[in-house]
Amino acid sequence: MRNERQTGAGDHHRSHHETDGVQRQIASHTQDRQREIQLPHAGIVVLIGPSNSGKSTLLAELVEKDVIRATEVVSSDQFRMLVGDDEYVEWRHRPRSEADVLYADYRQVSAKAFEAMEAILATRCRLNKLTWVDATHLYPEDRGRLIELARKSHVPVIAVVLDVPEHVLLERDDQRKHPRGRQRVKQQAQQFKRTLRAIRDEGFDASYVLKHPYPVTFVRTTNPFMLDMGAGIDIIGDIHGCYDEMIEVMQRLGYVDEQGDGLMRHPEGRKLVSVGDVSSRGPESLKCLLFWQQHCAAGLAYMVDSNHGWKIARYLDGRDVTLSHGDERVEAELLQLEQEQGSEEAKRVRESLKHFMLNAPSHLVFTRNGVRQVVVAHAGIRDHFIGKQSKRIQDYCRYGDVEGTDDKGRPVRKDWYVDHTSGECIVWGHDPRPYPTIVNDTVNIDQGVVFGGMLTAWRMPERESVSVPAKQDYAQDPDSPLKRWNQQRFAPPNIRKFKDGFTVQTGSQLNVAVQGEVAQTALDTFSHFTVPLEELVYIPPTMSPPPGECSVEGFMEHPRDAFRYYRSQGVTRMLAEKKHMGSRAILLLFRDEQAASQRVGRPMLGSIVTRTGRSFFDPETEQKVLTRLHADLTVSGYFERYSTEFVLLDAEIVPWNLKARELIASQYAHVAEAAQMDRSIVMDKIREAMSAGRHVADWLQETEVKLANAQTFRDVFQYYCWDVQDIADIRIAPFHTLAHSTGTFWERTHEWHMLQNRELARLSSLMMETEYRIIADETDEEEVIRWWEEMTAEGHEGIVIKPETFRSWNGNKMMQPALKVRGRAYLHLIYGMDYLAPEHVSRLRKRKTSKKERHALLESALGMEGIERFVRGESVERIHECVLATLSLESERVDPRL
Repeated sequence: MRNERQTGAGDHHRSHHETDGVQRQIASHTQDRQREIQLPHAGIVVLIGPSNSGKSTLLAELVEKDVIRATEVVSSDQFRMLVGDDEYVEWRHRPRSEADVLYADYRQVSAKAFEAMEAILATRCRLNKLTWVDATHLYPEDRGRLIELARKSHVPVIAVVLDVPEHVLLERDDQRKHPRGRQRVKQQAQQFKRTLRAIRDEGFDASYVLKHPYPVTFVRTTNPFMLDMGAGIDIIGDIHGCYDEMIEVMQRLGYVDEQGDGLMRHPEGRKLVSVGDVSSRGPESLKCLLFWQQHCAAGLAYMVDSNHGWKIARYLDGRDVTLSHGDERVEAELLQLEQEQGSEEAKRVRESLKHFMLNAPSHLVFTRNGVRQVVVAHAGIRDHFIGKQSKRIQDYCRYGDVEGTDDKGRPVRKDWYVDHTSGECIVWGHDPRPYPTIVNDTVNIDQGVVFGGMLTAWRMPERESVSVPAKQDYAQDPDSPLKRWNQQRFAPPNIRKFKDGFTVQTGSQLNVAVQGEVAQTALDTFSHFTVPLEELVYIPPTMSPPPGECSVEGFMEHPRDAFRYYRSQGVTRMLAEKKHMGSRAILLLFRDEQAASQRVGRPMLGSIVTRTGRSFFDPETEQKVLTRLHADLTVSGYFERYSTEFVLLDAEIVPWNLKARELIASQYAHVAEAAQMDRSIVMDKIREAMSAGRHVADWLQETEVKLANAQTFRDVFQYYCWDVQDIADIRIAPFHTLAHSTGTFWERTHEWHMLQNRELARLSSLMMETEYRIIADETDEEEVIRWWEEMTAEGHEGIVIKPETFRSWNGNKMMQPALKVRGRAYLHLIYGMDYLAPEHVSRLRKRKTSKKERHALLESALGMEGIERFVRGESVERIHECVLATLSLESERVDPRL
């Protein structure tokens, strides 16, 4: 900027915003015709005018009237002071030797001031803020930099030009504290006149020329992409002309045409939102388009732009486009309309649809209490695009992040959603998946209804999906995306995605981050020990004892602390169930081998795996157990009664020595035998000493206690062991019916799960029922404590206490899914046979459970997410990451005694 900033002349491009879907004003307005100027919600307002034209005065008035904020103004004078301390340096009345130095300093400070100002300006643009720039901006290259800066940040840029007569400029200069001088003012006035005509063609989104004294009103506009969520919204995935399915899903959402005017309204005032691709490929595109046009016009719905919608809009606008990939069906329907209802009606429909589709926004942002909650974009959106507009953003929202094409000419789509961190839920379609796919708080709801899949709606703020199946495969595409997805379901996971660490987002709103080191440990386990990946769908979570130090003296764990925890979480009803001393097992039982082939890729009756993902039995025994269970469930009609292809069970299998024989022999039995022998010998010696008159009574008493401890230790582990001659000696106690092919059971009560356990025990002699108690009040609590004391005194391990429902929340935080309360006798196996000695128990009672609690929550969320993915028929890789994350958490160091 001459006399303000040193700048080199260069070429500057004009990168205009695309006009479709966005209201643009590119015009020149004079005082006679313009009394109101609408300010953009964000972007740059470039003030243009010579010194003394009143730019700073205008801004001060606007700040005083609360039209703009003081923070929305940056000025060259302000940054000169920030950079160089002084607003103005006088050099003109100095000797030449001094003036040259001062002028050079002034130019350097001015250049650096503009660099700093433009850096701040760029930051505000990236944050989608409005900023006024107070400087003369008399030269095209200076204005061009600001236009280019706005384009890079995808925000509007407008010019407000102050046209003041030269004599007024000179009069005002005389009144300044630091006059610029008549020669400089005249030079600026002449340059202003030369540049005035060029401003309107430089690429501003709007330019306003205000002639002195320019009485004008400035009005703030809101962001056209931001809408209040109101009573809630229901976002509909890609419809593609499937009108019947569209109406069916809306009816399931509660929308009705109660006024008989053809408009679907929700009784609670919720609104519909379309992710685009309403038309093409399917049987009734025109009917779907007119539906959305009418509902949007009535204020009952919104629709965003999309790739098919954009092509149809350009076709209707008379542009040269090639209709393909189902778009030609829209043209055929329009020709049929013309034949049936005449050219005038067809012309009217074409014109109205053209305007409707050309003005569809690239995306929409729905807010609650002024805070962004959900973004709807057809093919996705980057975080820094949200709430902004440009040709690039429109193309991105239409087509997604595309990188070339594959060998069949299909676009290669990049996973844009992995970089989403700005907090909003982004709902999108465009890329058909067989199920709603939630990744990193983004939700894909294109379930390929036109390819014979489903039509999905996503409800906000509930964050729930509602889907209806397609009535048929309308597209009849042998290479449809859904068919390709199904073919790739059993492809081996890409280990590179996991070995350096990864994050799993669960439906329980917990994001589980796995570090590279523990991921590699878990990968080693997978590669050497577990069953085939496609069969391993669930690793059960760990379980914590009650948090904190036990409140009952002399105990390590007590039911009172579990009751207290759940009461503090707002739980009013609980369940206590007997804890079997067996080995944890996951049973996946299929209806038939064909169902297995569909689910795991090969024919089988099922699988039984340990909580570390390994086969529970040897192959021969497993086959015998599966055959018996399959026969029992089939004969009883279980699979038909529940209309399911499989049942997934979480269970304990007893006796304990089935899986713990080596542990029992090498550790418990050996220790018990040695301790009893040693302590018996010591006891005999002490008694001999006592008979000889020695004072060893205290020693004798102490040894008696230790010998009793050793006997208790022996009795506890032997209680859970018996000889197994054949599978008839095995008992399976299922305590969670995790899933059927029709869905999961997280919202069911634990009492329901116990009743399912009872039913299974009646259906198969291999199954056993589990005792349980319901806890609704203090009387129930006392009864459960008595039950626990009697049970554990006989040598049973203890009980598990759970909130009423499988997945329970306290506000937006998930509470512990279960707490184990083990008996004093059993804990001899865990903490040692003499752990109750005062010197030991006081220290042990101070154990820390917080890490165990965290693992229990995270592993529970991962397990539920993995099963939901399996039920939906997701890929092995997607299910595998949940299982791998659980095994990774299990490999972290946690006190194994907890």
